[in-house]
Amino acid sequence: MNSSKKGEKVFSEIGEGEITRAIVSGFMKFFNEFAFSDVIILGAGPAGLVAGRELAKAGIKVLVIERNNYLGGGFWIGGYLMNTITVRAPGHEILREIGVRLEEVKPGLFVSHGPESASKLIAAACDAGVRFLQMTSFDDLVIRDGRVRGVVVNWTPVSALPREITCVDPIALECSFLVDATGHDAFAVKSLEARGLVKTKGMGAMWVEMSEDLLVEHTGEVFPGLYVAGMAVSETYGLPRMGPTFGGVLMSGKRVAELIIDEIRKSKDRRKEEGRAEAGR
Repeated sequence: MNSSKKGEKVFSEIGEGEITRAIVSGFMKFFNEFAFSDVIILGAGPAGLVAGRELAKAGIKVLVIERNNYLGGGFWIGGYLMNTITVRAPGHEILREIGVRLEEVKPGLFVSHGPESASKLIAAACDAGVRFLQMTSFDDLVIRDGRVRGVVVNWTPVSALPREITCVDPIALECSFLVDATGHDAFAVKSLEARGLVKTKGMGAMWVEMSEDLLVEHTGEVFPGLYVAGMAVSETYGLPRMGPTFGGVLMSGKRVAELIIDEIRKSKDRRKEEGRAEAGR
């Protein structure tokens, strides 16, 4: 930028109202477009971010909903408020792919700087085409014909309002596939459980060496249209927790994306076959 003389204007002449109009129109354009998505992911932690990136890279329309104003979940810090992230192989390969600097402290165990890992994963998801809706809390599910078809959401601050003014109706967003990546809360799965449609087992005690393999193994569809990834998997199936190591949740995010991509491909193939059969009649 060229240096300016004292008193000389540098920035464009834009009024306050024009800024407000740009914010509102930009958000509403995005919101209108994503009233229906191919995939909605609940939770912008590491599992949700990896899943979103992998899906968007495949040309799939992805919306990630996050109840906080920040993205990344617990990925900004490791254990005990220390911001060194540990990742067991092969989970480190996901971070290496997006340019995170890693140090191998012993064979198969890598460390990285939490803020670098989180920020680069967020940027990678954005670069792939993932869109985000922050400060938005899960309220309920949309279920039709025995399949999850979307989510009911509301602004996160609504829950903090006094009771006498909390009659603020939520809205619904539709999707073909929903991923519960809400961590220990497993909000979507527990919404099904409250209706007697599934049964969760609650998270098991810590056992690092078993936990991550089991987490990736159990990642997948728990109810038609609803998939689980990350710590929501452990909460659903009663798997051991792994504590402050992130390889399992990263790999779980990648795995759930692979499963959904495969299901979308199969669905397209079925439609083609049906079209050919119809044309041959």
